[in-house]
Amino acid sequence: MRPDDAFCGYVTQRLARLPGVRAVTLGGSRGAGTSRPDSDWDFAVYYRGGFDPDDLRAIGWPGTVSGIGGWGGGVFNGGAWLRVDGRKADIHYRDLGDVEHHLAEARAGRFGIERLMFHLAGVPTYIVLAELAGSKLLAGDLPDDLVHPAYPEALRAAAAARWWQDAQATLDYGRGAYAASGRLTETAGTIAVAACQAAHAVLAAAGQWVTNEKRLADRAGLRAVDGILAGLEPDPGCLTEAVGRAGALLRTAVTGACRALTADLPR
Repeated sequence: MRPDDAFCGYVTQRLARLPGVRAVTLGGSRGAGTSRPDSDWDFAVYYRGGFDPDDLRAIGWPGTVSGIGGWGGGVFNGGAWLRVDGRKADIHYRDLGDVEHHLAEARAGRFGIERLMFHLAGVPTYIVLAELAGSKLLAGDLPDDLVHPAYPEALRAAAAARWWQDAQATLDYGRGAYAASGRLTETAGTIAVAACQAAHAVLAAAGQWVTNEKRLADRAGLRAVDGILAGLEPDPGCLTEAVGRAGALLRTAVTGACRALTADLPR
Protein backbone atom coordinates (compact mmCIF):
# COMPACT_ATOMS: atom_id res chain seq x y z
CA MET A 1 0.00 0.00 0.00
CA ARG A 2 1.30 3.43 -0.96
CA PRO A 3 1.87 6.11 1.69
CA ASP A 4 -0.95 8.67 1.78
CA ASP A 5 0.91 11.34 -0.22
CA ALA A 6 1.88 8.88 -2.92
CA PHE A 7 -1.65 7.48 -3.02
CA CYS A 8 -3.16 10.93 -3.40
CA GLY A 9 -0.72 11.77 -6.17
CA TYR A 10 -1.42 8.51 -7.98
CA VAL A 11 -5.21 8.98 -7.97
CA THR A 12 -4.91 12.65 -8.89
CA GLN A 13 -2.70 11.89 -11.87
CA ARG A 14 -5.10 9.25 -13.22
CA LEU A 15 -8.16 11.47 -12.78
CA ALA A 16 -6.51 14.53 -14.29
CA ARG A 17 -5.80 12.59 -17.48
CA LEU A 18 -9.47 11.76 -18.10
CA PRO A 19 -10.94 13.50 -21.18
CA GLY A 20 -12.73 16.74 -20.38
CA VAL A 21 -11.36 17.09 -16.84
CA ARG A 22 -10.09 20.60 -16.08
CA ALA A 23 -9.34 20.21 -12.37
CA VAL A 24 -9.16 17.65 -9.58
CA THR A 25 -9.83 18.52 -5.95
CA LEU A 26 -9.70 16.75 -2.61
CA GLY A 27 -12.58 17.49 -0.25
CA GLY A 28 -14.09 16.19 2.96
CA SER A 29 -11.94 15.72 6.03
CA ARG A 30 -8.88 14.92 3.90
CA GLY A 31 -9.11 18.23 2.10
CA ALA A 32 -9.74 20.12 5.33
CA GLY A 33 -6.86 18.46 7.16
CA THR A 34 -9.12 16.98 9.86
CA SER A 35 -9.08 13.35 8.75
CA ARG A 36 -8.54 10.20 10.76
CA PRO A 37 -6.40 7.32 9.47
CA ASP A 38 -9.57 5.48 8.36
CA SER A 39 -11.26 8.47 6.69
CA ASP A 40 -12.47 8.13 3.11
CA TRP A 41 -10.84 10.02 0.27
CA ASP A 42 -13.26 12.43 -1.43
CA PHE A 43 -12.06 13.49 -4.86
CA ALA A 44 -13.96 15.61 -7.39
CA VAL A 45 -13.37 15.95 -11.11
CA TYR A 46 -14.38 19.30 -12.58
CA TYR A 47 -15.10 19.10 -16.29
CA ARG A 48 -16.32 21.35 -19.05
CA GLY A 49 -18.12 20.30 -22.19
CA GLY A 50 -19.00 16.80 -21.08
CA PHE A 51 -17.56 13.88 -19.15
CA ASP A 52 -17.92 10.17 -19.92
CA PRO A 53 -17.96 7.92 -16.81
CA ASP A 54 -16.83 5.04 -19.04
CA ASP A 55 -13.41 6.69 -19.11
CA LEU A 56 -13.30 6.38 -15.32
CA ARG A 57 -14.50 2.78 -15.48
CA ALA A 58 -11.73 1.98 -17.94
CA ILE A 59 -9.10 2.67 -15.27
CA GLY A 60 -10.23 -0.59 -13.69
CA TRP A 61 -10.53 0.39 -10.04
CA PRO A 62 -13.06 -1.91 -8.31
CA GLY A 63 -16.33 -0.39 -7.16
CA THR A 64 -19.44 1.29 -8.54
CA VAL A 65 -19.27 4.02 -11.18
CA SER A 66 -22.54 5.83 -11.84
CA GLY A 67 -23.65 7.60 -14.97
CA ILE A 68 -24.09 11.36 -15.13
CA GLY A 69 -27.12 12.08 -12.93
CA GLY A 70 -26.83 8.65 -11.33
CA TRP A 71 -26.96 9.97 -7.77
CA GLY A 72 -30.48 11.26 -8.05
CA GLY A 73 -29.89 13.95 -10.66
CA GLY A 74 -29.93 17.60 -9.78
CA VAL A 75 -26.93 19.33 -8.30
CA PHE A 76 -25.36 16.10 -7.03
CA ASN A 77 -24.96 14.72 -10.54
CA GLY A 78 -23.20 11.42 -10.01
CA GLY A 79 -19.92 9.86 -9.07
CA ALA A 80 -18.18 6.66 -8.04
CA TRP A 81 -17.59 4.63 -4.91
CA LEU A 82 -14.30 2.86 -5.40
CA ARG A 83 -11.62 0.82 -3.67
CA VAL A 84 -8.20 2.04 -4.68
CA ASP A 85 -4.99 0.63 -3.26
CA GLY A 86 -6.89 -0.67 -0.21
CA ARG A 87 -8.58 2.67 0.48
CA LYS A 88 -12.15 3.91 0.04
CA ALA A 89 -12.22 6.63 -2.59
CA ASP A 90 -15.28 8.60 -3.68
CA ILE A 91 -15.18 10.47 -6.98
CA HIS A 92 -17.72 13.26 -7.58
CA TYR A 93 -18.58 14.60 -11.03
CA ARG A 94 -18.85 18.37 -11.19
CA ASP A 95 -19.82 20.27 -14.35
CA LEU A 96 -18.07 23.65 -14.25
CA GLY A 97 -20.88 25.33 -16.16
CA ASP A 98 -23.39 24.10 -13.59
CA VAL A 99 -21.21 25.19 -10.67
CA GLU A 100 -20.77 28.65 -12.19
CA HIS A 101 -24.56 28.90 -12.60
CA HIS A 102 -25.12 28.12 -8.93
CA LEU A 103 -22.49 30.68 -7.93
CA ALA A 104 -24.35 33.37 -9.88
CA GLU A 105 -27.63 32.28 -8.31
CA ALA A 106 -26.16 32.31 -4.81
CA ARG A 107 -24.78 35.81 -5.31
CA ALA A 108 -28.32 36.87 -6.20
CA GLY A 109 -29.71 35.18 -3.08
CA ARG A 110 -31.36 32.36 -5.02
CA PHE A 111 -31.05 28.63 -4.42
CA GLY A 112 -33.07 25.43 -4.32
CA ILE A 113 -33.26 22.48 -1.93
CA GLU A 114 -33.11 18.98 -3.38
CA ARG A 115 -33.81 15.58 -1.89
CA LEU A 116 -30.69 13.43 -1.54
CA MET A 117 -29.98 10.15 0.21
CA PHE A 118 -28.31 10.44 3.62
CA HIS A 119 -29.50 14.04 4.17
CA LEU A 120 -32.51 14.55 6.45
CA ALA A 121 -33.24 18.08 5.30
CA GLY A 122 -32.06 17.67 1.71
CA VAL A 123 -29.20 19.59 0.15
CA PRO A 124 -29.11 23.23 -0.98
CA THR A 125 -27.95 23.80 -4.53
CA TYR A 126 -25.15 25.96 -3.17
CA ILE A 127 -23.52 22.81 -1.78
CA VAL A 128 -21.28 22.76 -4.87
CA LEU A 129 -19.82 26.07 -3.68
CA ALA A 130 -19.46 24.80 -0.12
CA GLU A 131 -17.42 21.88 -1.45
CA LEU A 132 -15.03 24.21 -3.24
CA ALA A 133 -14.68 26.46 -0.20
CA GLY A 134 -13.36 23.56 1.86
CA SER A 135 -11.41 21.62 -0.75
CA LYS A 136 -7.81 21.48 -1.91
CA LEU A 137 -6.94 21.91 -5.58
CA LEU A 138 -4.71 19.00 -6.58
CA ALA A 139 -4.39 19.38 -10.35
CA GLY A 140 -5.47 21.68 -13.14
CA ASP A 141 -7.07 25.10 -12.84
CA LEU A 142 -10.38 26.50 -11.66
CA PRO A 143 -11.91 29.88 -12.56
CA ASP A 144 -10.83 32.49 -10.01
CA ASP A 145 -14.39 32.87 -8.69
CA LEU A 146 -14.47 29.18 -7.78
CA VAL A 147 -11.25 29.08 -5.77
CA HIS A 148 -12.41 29.01 -2.14
CA PRO A 149 -15.55 31.09 -2.85
CA ALA A 150 -16.74 33.41 -0.10
CA TYR A 151 -20.28 33.11 1.26
CA PRO A 152 -22.40 35.72 -0.61
CA GLU A 153 -24.12 38.29 1.59
CA ALA A 154 -27.39 37.97 -0.34
CA LEU A 155 -27.35 34.22 0.28
CA ARG A 156 -26.90 34.68 4.03
CA ALA A 157 -30.21 36.48 4.35
CA ALA A 158 -32.13 34.42 1.80
CA ALA A 159 -30.94 31.02 3.03
CA ALA A 160 -31.49 31.83 6.71
CA ALA A 161 -35.05 32.93 5.98
CA ARG A 162 -35.90 29.99 3.72
CA TRP A 163 -34.48 27.30 6.01
CA TRP A 164 -36.26 28.78 9.03
CA GLN A 165 -39.57 28.95 7.16
CA ASP A 166 -39.15 25.28 6.27
CA ALA A 167 -38.35 24.34 9.88
CA GLN A 168 -41.47 26.09 11.15
CA ALA A 169 -43.64 24.45 8.49
CA THR A 170 -42.19 21.03 9.37
CA LEU A 171 -43.01 21.50 13.06
CA ASP A 172 -46.48 22.91 12.38
CA TYR A 173 -47.40 19.96 10.21
CA GLY A 174 -45.94 17.40 12.59
CA ARG A 175 -47.77 18.91 15.56
CA GLY A 176 -51.17 18.30 13.98
CA ALA A 177 -50.55 15.24 11.82
CA TYR A 178 -48.39 13.19 14.18
CA ALA A 179 -48.06 14.52 17.72
CA ALA A 180 -51.79 15.02 18.23
CA SER A 181 -52.36 11.38 17.31
CA GLY A 182 -49.61 9.98 19.53
CA ARG A 183 -47.38 8.90 16.63
CA LEU A 184 -43.98 8.86 18.29
CA THR A 185 -41.78 7.79 15.37
CA GLU A 186 -43.22 10.38 13.01
CA THR A 187 -42.98 13.10 15.65
CA ALA A 188 -39.35 12.23 16.34
CA GLY A 189 -38.65 12.46 12.61
CA THR A 190 -40.41 15.81 12.45
CA ILE A 191 -38.25 17.26 15.20
CA ALA A 192 -35.05 15.82 13.71
CA VAL A 193 -35.74 17.24 10.26
CA ALA A 194 -36.76 20.63 11.67
CA ALA A 195 -33.58 20.72 13.75
CA CYS A 196 -31.47 20.17 10.63
CA GLN A 197 -33.39 22.87 8.76
CA ALA A 198 -32.97 25.31 11.63
CA ALA A 199 -29.27 24.45 11.86
CA HIS A 200 -28.91 25.32 8.19
CA ALA A 201 -30.58 28.66 8.97
CA VAL A 202 -28.17 29.37 11.84
CA LEU A 203 -25.08 28.61 9.77
CA ALA A 204 -26.38 30.50 6.74
CA ALA A 205 -26.91 33.58 8.89
CA ALA A 206 -23.32 33.25 10.07
CA GLY A 207 -22.04 32.84 6.50
CA GLN A 208 -20.71 29.34 7.15
CA TRP A 209 -20.76 26.75 4.37
CA VAL A 210 -22.34 23.33 4.95
CA THR A 211 -21.41 20.22 2.96
CA ASN A 212 -23.23 17.56 5.00
CA GLU A 213 -25.25 17.00 8.17
CA LYS A 214 -22.70 14.97 10.15
CA ARG A 215 -21.89 17.79 12.59
CA LEU A 216 -24.66 20.18 11.58
CA ALA A 217 -26.49 20.26 14.93
CA ASP A 218 -23.24 20.63 16.86
CA ARG A 219 -22.01 23.50 14.70
CA ALA A 220 -25.34 25.31 15.13
CA GLY A 221 -25.41 24.77 18.90
CA LEU A 222 -28.54 22.59 18.73
CA ARG A 223 -27.33 19.43 20.44
CA ALA A 224 -29.93 20.04 23.18
CA VAL A 225 -32.52 18.63 20.79
CA ASP A 226 -31.26 15.21 21.88
CA GLY A 227 -32.77 15.74 25.33
CA ILE A 228 -36.18 16.49 23.83
CA LEU A 229 -36.11 13.36 21.69
CA ALA A 230 -34.90 11.19 24.56
CA GLY A 231 -38.01 11.99 26.59
CA LEU A 232 -40.60 11.11 23.95
CA GLU A 233 -43.50 8.80 24.79
CA PRO A 234 -46.40 7.70 22.53
CA ASP A 235 -48.78 10.12 24.20
CA PRO A 236 -50.40 13.06 22.37
CA GLY A 237 -49.80 15.47 25.23
CA CYS A 238 -46.15 14.49 25.61
CA LEU A 239 -45.49 14.68 21.89
CA THR A 240 -47.27 18.00 21.41
CA GLU A 241 -45.28 19.49 24.26
CA ALA A 242 -42.06 18.14 22.74
CA VAL A 243 -42.80 19.81 19.41
CA GLY A 244 -43.40 23.07 21.27
CA ARG A 245 -40.16 22.78 23.21
CA ALA A 246 -38.25 22.01 20.02
CA GLY A 247 -39.79 25.00 18.30
CA ALA A 248 -38.80 27.31 21.13
CA LEU A 249 -35.23 25.96 21.18
CA LEU A 250 -34.83 26.33 17.44
CA ARG A 251 -36.35 29.81 17.35
CA THR A 252 -33.94 31.04 20.04
CA ALA A 253 -30.96 29.75 18.06
CA VAL A 254 -32.12 31.12 14.72
CA THR A 255 -33.19 34.48 16.11
CA GLY A 256 -29.83 34.92 17.80
CA ALA A 257 -27.95 34.03 14.63
CA CYS A 258 -30.04 36.40 12.50
CA ARG A 259 -29.60 39.50 14.67
CA ALA A 260 -26.76 40.71 12.47
CA LEU A 261 -28.79 40.39 9.27
CA THR A 262 -30.81 43.28 7.89
CA ALA A 263 -33.54 40.98 6.54
CA ASP A 264 -36.47 40.39 8.85
CA LEU A 265 -36.81 36.88 10.24
CA PRO A 266 -40.08 35.26 9.12
CA ARG A 267 -42.48 34.67 11.94
